Amino acid sequence: MNYILFDGPVRRALLPFTYTRPVADIRIGILTIREKWERYLGYTTTTITEEYLSEKYPMVELEENILINAAFLPNEEMVEMIRELQPNQAIFCQEEVIAFFTTEAQEDIDLSTYEALEFEGDYTHVENTWDIFTKNGEALEADFELITAGRRSQPISPTNNVINPENIFLEEGAVVEFCTLNASDGPIYIGKDALVMEGCMIRNGFSLGEKGLAKMGGRFYGPSTFGPHCKIGGEINNVVMFAYSNKGHDGFLGNSVVGEWCNFGADTNSSNMKNNYAEVRLWDYETERFARTGLQFCGLMMGDHSKCGINTMFNTGTVIGVSANIFGSGFPRNFIPSFSWGGASGFTPYLPVKAYETARAMMGRRGLEFTDLDKAIMDHVFEESAKWRKGT
Repeated sequence: MNYILFDGPVRRALLPFTYTRPVADIRIGILTIREKWERYLGYTTTTITEEYLSEKYPMVELEENILINAAFLPNEEMVEMIRELQPNQAIFCQEEVIAFFTTEAQEDIDLSTYEALEFEGDYTHVENTWDIFTKNGEALEADFELITAGRRSQPISPTNNVINPENIFLEEGAVVEFCTLNASDGPIYIGKDALVMEGCMIRNGFSLGEKGLAKMGGRFYGPSTFGPHCKIGGEINNVVMFAYSNKGHDGFLGNSVVGEWCNFGADTNSSNMKNNYAEVRLWDYETERFARTGLQFCGLMMGDHSKCGINTMFNTGTVIGVSANIFGSGFPRNFIPSFSWGGASGFTPYLPVKAYETARAMMGRRGLEFTDLDKAIMDHVFEESAKWRKGT
C-alpha cells in the first residue's frame, strides 16, 4: 500500500516550524511524526505539502493510496483501522479527517462522497505550536515503548545514581557516567553514540538523540526531547528541540520548542511564566495577532536557523521566525519576524546573502551542505514574511 502524509488544516497554526518542513517532520516524543507512522505501518511515506516544499519533500502517488493527516500521532488502534480501509472510505475524528483510501488523483477528491467511519479511541492531535511541548510526555512514553519493545538496553554504568533503571534505555555507543538518572515518572532514552557528561541530572521523561551531547552539570527536567546532534546544558525544563541545535551553556529554557540549526549564546534566559501569573498569549500567524494559549507556562518558539547572542533575555511567550539573529541587552519584543537582525533597541532585515553564509558555516561544521533546495525554501520564507519586517 502507498501511504501519503498530508499537512491538513493546522499547518499555519504550526508556523514557524512548518515554514521549513511538512507537519509530518515535526518532532514530538522521541521520533518525528513521519518516523512514528513509518514504524507503525512498516512502509515509507511521502508527503502532500506546500508547493515550495514539495521538491525537498515529494509525493509519490500510485493507483491506490491511503492519505493520512499528519497532525494525528499513530497508535495501534488507529493504525489497525487505517490498514482495514477500503476504497472510498474515510476515517474521521469528530469532524476532522484522519485518513482515507482513494483511487483518484488527490486534486479530484471529494470527501463528502466517501463512506465515513468514526474513530472513537484515544488519540493525540497536534493543533498548536504549544502542543509540541504540552503533549510531549505522552508522545515520549509511546515512542519509548515502540522503540524498545523486545530489546535490551546497553548496561548502565555503576558510576551513575539511578532510580527505576527498567525505565531507562541506552542505545549502542551511548556513554553516561557519574550522572543522576531519575526515571520514576517517565522514561529516559539515550540515543546511539550520544554522550551525557559527568554531573548531569536528568529527571523523568527525557530523550537525547543520536550523537547528542549533554554537557557537564546540566539539569534537565522532563518531559524533554532533544533530537539528533543537539548540544544541551544549563537548566532546561519541558523543551522539545528538533535536531542540530545548541543550548550548551548556563541559562534557563522552559516550556519551549526549538527548530533545527538554532544556537543559544551563553547565559541566555527565557521566561516561561508571567510575573502576574496571567495566561500566556502567543503570536498567531493566521490572525496576525496574539492568541490565547490557556497556559500559565509557555516560553519560547524558535524557528529553524535562528540564533541569539550571549546574555539574551526573552519574555514569556516569545515567537521567533526562521533565520533571525538576536543580540544586545534588554528584552526584545515577543514576536520577531523571520530574517530579523537586532534586539531590544530595534531590528533591521537580515539579508539572505548574510543569513545563508551563517547557515552554510553552521551546517558545514556538522559535515552537511546548505543546498540549493534549502536556499529556495528560505528564499520563499523571506518573501512570505516580508510584511512583518516592515517598520523594523
